[in-house]
Amino acid sequence: MQTLTLGPAGTYSHRAAQAVAAEDAIEFTESVTGIVEAVAAETVERGVVPVENSIEGSVTEALDAFAENDVAVVREIVTPIRHALLAREESFDLVASHAQALAQCRSFLTSNYPEVDVEAVASTARGVERAREDSTVAGIGHPDNADDTLTVLAEDIQDRSSNATRFLVVAQPNERSEAGSKTSLIVYPGRDYPGLLLELLEPFAERDINLTRVESRPSGERLGDYVFHLDVAAGLYEDRTIEAIGVVEDIAGTGWVRRLGSYDTETVV
Repeated sequence: MQTLTLGPAGTYSHRAAQAVAAEDAIEFTESVTGIVEAVAAETVERGVVPVENSIEGSVTEALDAFAENDVAVVREIVTPIRHALLAREESFDLVASHAQALAQCRSFLTSNYPEVDVEAVASTARGVERAREDSTVAGIGHPDNADDTLTVLAEDIQDRSSNATRFLVVAQPNERSEAGSKTSLIVYPGRDYPGLLLELLEPFAERDINLTRVESRPSGERLGDYVFHLDVAAGLYEDRTIEAIGVVEDIAGTGWVRRLGSYDTETVV
């Protein structure tokens, strides 16, 4: 099935997408929002979107795209991140990579290359391309990107060895599933008052449902108005999950609750 993810080829998103589709069925873009919009418009069957990194936190562009487009989440892929410094020469003037990769390797770069400039580009693969084309530029990416032109100057340069990125596989709404060990929800209460967030979370605690992620994002409607993104360790097939969501829907009132779907998690190295 045609699958869209962040490109060009060689990104961590590409590695995650290879667990979803055959190589000749993978297409690339440089916009997280564009991936979600393409799936919502049925231009492609699947999208693979980075949503959270264990060091740098959530990819807010993905969360906002989920709130603005009706799609289903059908799968979760966790990919360990192994960053390497790649360059044509041992000396260079600039390190180019995705902003998250630069942040994840901040300590290494500060300690070993304090005088070198850094530049955020659309993806790790784009930074590697820059390094391949220009001997004054180094890139940060997976060590498998090394070739006859690029040399690995240092491996595992991420600040924490536990570094991993979580990707969600999105599909059209009619493919939403109730089966799975996790469920993602978006809640827009449409109002605000003391204790509102507590009221939204209590129905899950009362039913012994673990909340694995709670995050707020501006709704864009007005200052101080928020959309809440919730991940819970329970499937939509479970009565307790449906009961908890029913209470949340009552609290939301004139707002809305979107069930992105239930899914299972797998790790791709």
